[in-house]
Amino acid sequence: MKKILLGLAFLGLMTKLNAQQMVNKEFVSTVGRAEEEVTPDIIYIDVTLKEFYDNGNTKKKVAIDKLEKDLFDSATKAGVKKEDFTIQNIWSYNTPEKKKKDTDILLSRQYRIKVTNLNNLDQLLDGVDKAGIQSTYISEYDYSKKKELEKTLKTKAVLDAKANAQILAEAAGQKIGKAIVLSETPQQIIFGVQPMMRNAMYKGAMAEAADAAGENGLDLNIRPMKVTSEISASFELL
Repeated sequence: MKKILLGLAFLGLMTKLNAQQMVNKEFVSTVGRAEEEVTPDIIYIDVTLKEFYDNGNTKKKVAIDKLEKDLFDSATKAGVKKEDFTIQNIWSYNTPEKKKKDTDILLSRQYRIKVTNLNNLDQLLDGVDKAGIQSTYISEYDYSKKKELEKTLKTKAVLDAKANAQILAEAAGQKIGKAIVLSETPQQIIFGVQPMMRNAMYKGAMAEAADAAGENGLDLNIRPMKVTSEISASFELL
């Protein structure tokens, strides 16, 4: 605890000294920006499965465990890793067509699947009975090289801030020295058009209609996302 308190006291002292140095020096403050468009190459898809009675035959229920196995097998064939297939939620509900004394409980489960091989995306639900698919939708998407991109953009943003400071200093007949303060604005990610999934709510009847039309319900139109880095900087004036 003493070490933590001493560390905080030292940090406060250094902040105060830096502030005093800025007051005693002439400086120029500016902002640098850098941005780049990239296409997401990681998609998280939420799939909800539900138990059902096969062809209306109340004596033959398609269990959630079978539907889960079919989905897992299809996902792994499409290149999904075992650890990227997770259960998100579980529900149960009564069948409305049965009398109260004969009420049966049907189960429903929601899964989240991380897809990194988008070329096989259309195979994701191939082995699953469409009557057991309650819904599918994109919950999240990402870029695999985001860390490297962030580092590159921050560097470019600092250089842009320095160039802007040089322009201002030269206009005033001065030159800039070392950076006194550098601060980062929270990173911005701007999506032009969010990736869409045809038949985003891919329910049983819709699935059958899509199959009849030759559609798989997972046809994605992925648009680039714009990643922006912004750095505020103050440089000493010479």
